[in-house]
Amino acid sequence: MKPRHKKIAIIASSVTALTVAAILVLNVFQSNLVFFFSPSQIAANEAPIGKSFRIGGIVEEGSLTRQGSSTTVSFAVTDTAEAIQVVYTGILPDLFKEGKGVVAQGKIADDGIFYADEVLAKHDENYMPPEAASALEQAAKAQKTSLTQ
Repeated sequence: MKPRHKKIAIIASSVTALTVAAILVLNVFQSNLVFFFSPSQIAANEAPIGKSFRIGGIVEEGSLTRQGSSTTVSFAVTDTAEAIQVVYTGILPDLFKEGKGVVAQGKIADDGIFYADEVLAKHDENYMPPEAASALEQAAKAQKTSLTQ
């Protein structure tokens, strides 16, 4: 093999290896990507059914129910415009309360109920996840607009 052909072969194999590595990295990144949806977006069928995503908002007052002596709880997450029923089996965070901010990760089933794998509560009085705060602001604006019309 001539030196020129060796250089071309090395360059071609390097480009191929870099392309394969980039494709693998992007594939892993995309499979671990979790999107955020507000209750209004879920009610408008914008959220994927059967795929994992996050829902955020406020735990609706009076919606928290426990199923017997198990660790399964049910509650509604609202953005003041819509509310989505959430079912979670596990130990809730200490700061989880009705009327407080929450973000839950899981999947929505065909029955419209969000089955959470993980529930996160806000950690102090001043914090709310940016996505949840934005969703609450948009829902409040939409509600004001509909009331003025």
